[in-house]
Amino acid sequence: MNTGPSRRLGLLAVGALSTVLLSACGGGTSDSEDSGASAEGFPVTVETLFGDVTVEDRPENVVALGWSDAETALALGVQPVGVADWQGYGAPYVGPWAADLLDSEPVELGTMEPNLEAIASLDPDVVLDTRSDNSTERNDLLEPVGPVVGPPPEVEVTYGTTWRQQTRQVAAALGEEARGEELVTELEERFERLREENPEFADTTIAVGAYFDGQYGAYVPGDTRVDVLTELGFEYDPDLVEKADGAFYLDLSPELVETLDADLTVIFPIGDTADLLHEDPVLQNIPSAEDGRLLILDDPETVNAFSSGSTLGIHHALDEIIPLIEGTLED
Repeated sequence: MNTGPSRRLGLLAVGALSTVLLSACGGGTSDSEDSGASAEGFPVTVETLFGDVTVEDRPENVVALGWSDAETALALGVQPVGVADWQGYGAPYVGPWAADLLDSEPVELGTMEPNLEAIASLDPDVVLDTRSDNSTERNDLLEPVGPVVGPPPEVEVTYGTTWRQQTRQVAAALGEEARGEELVTELEERFERLREENPEFADTTIAVGAYFDGQYGAYVPGDTRVDVLTELGFEYDPDLVEKADGAFYLDLSPELVETLDADLTVIFPIGDTADLLHEDPVLQNIPSAEDGRLLILDDPETVNAFSSGSTLGIHHALDEIIPLIEGTLED
């Protein structure tokens, strides 16, 4: 995955961005702005990886650029005006588990190279970028268009903001802390119930991989897919973590595909069908495959939910993958 938008993009966008920003400054004002007062609870200051960020008033124009920031805003009852379609859903640019919460279709703004002119034209009160590549370059590129609420300070892995951190970070920026805690509690309680219902998950090792553009890779802790499974009680073999070197994903040569062996191996294709995985001798010859402990996720919607990292997406993923995991471990 690309490390983030290029500095060249920022330089090319300066002229157009400046023009749009000047235009946006002439836009309408809220009642609180007219009276000189902020909404209750505002201004708020949010701690981020790049320093404290102050949101002066309750945001009305919310731009959600980080991976699943849009779904998180919707779960909190806030309509984003612009979003990043990281998983390639197409309009309306969020997963089907979140789409019904939209009142209208938001503007699609790009992912690793966001469209600064389009963002500025939305006159954002806040730019959510809580799950991203953690680069100062990206943050600096976005700051001219509005206050940027990035990952919390403790995030070390790229795209490694957990679902709890993201929910709380977005909730703080939007003044929805109480609802954010409700969402966290609801999902935590579901994980607890599932652990109690499936005690065999404990002390069972897992590996999570993908097949993308002709190559296998492994996800490591800090990635939402691994984190969902460890929340269920599974254990992750730490051997690959050091090799990942701060990334959420590690490319694997054919000789290293066997490192995906575990008590349970979960793998899925990205941008391809799962037929190849069922037939590939490299994958099918690892011990977990030979022993029937390999779970290949075939359904694209299940894969997208598993990969979403939002509370909405995780709930949907759990609906689908728990029976699949139980069936694989029982065989």
